[in-house]
Amino acid sequence: MNVKLLGAVLASALLASTPALVNAQARPAATAAQPSPAARTVLDSSTRIIDTLQSRRSEFRSNPAALRSFIDGELSRGFDRDYAARLVLGVHGRGASDEDVKLFADAMADNLMSRYGSTLLDIQGKPSFRYKGETALPGNRGVKVTTELVRSGSEPTPVEYLMRNVGGQWKIFDVMIEGISYVQTFKNQFDAPLRQKSIKQVATELRNGSMQAAPGPAPRGK
Repeated sequence: MNVKLLGAVLASALLASTPALVNAQARPAATAAQPSPAARTVLDSSTRIIDTLQSRRSEFRSNPAALRSFIDGELSRGFDRDYAARLVLGVHGRGASDEDVKLFADAMADNLMSRYGSTLLDIQGKPSFRYKGETALPGNRGVKVTTELVRSGSEPTPVEYLMRNVGGQWKIFDVMIEGISYVQTFKNQFDAPLRQKSIKQVATELRNGSMQAAPGPAPRGK
């Protein structure tokens, strides 16, 4: 999977934008009748998001600010980016204030979506995410909802959502595409910069574009 496509898939996955609900026959027998609240969150948001992207495609193409506003709203609704940011920061986030973590989380999400958000409007055909099932995460951390990205002419791509309950609402905190974790990818990428700079400095460079959040392999330090 090339980096541009991975970026588009990651952007859509973070929005939980599964373009179509699959029928019950495609689900495991144990979950066919009644998906859990976590899975329902992913499935329900998919319809809303893809319908909006399709119905407002022309508007979003001519008005990038409207697309960014829509994406930001959906991220706030369904993605636990502050918790994900703490996981990305790892040891560098120990003792960090909530304000600094939020600054980093917002800068990383904005950087990623500014580069790949528009690709959501360029995906040809009707790719879909087929719901496969779910399992509990160790330590009562939440659940993993398993899906497959289905594209015409290609083998299905495994996409898994790691979710936790936040104040009664299920939110995504990690996405795994072909077994590659969003959290681990960026944890590896930002380890070296965070050894040399503060969280605020890295967030500032992400915000002004001098540093990029890349969904591909992290670049080696110079």
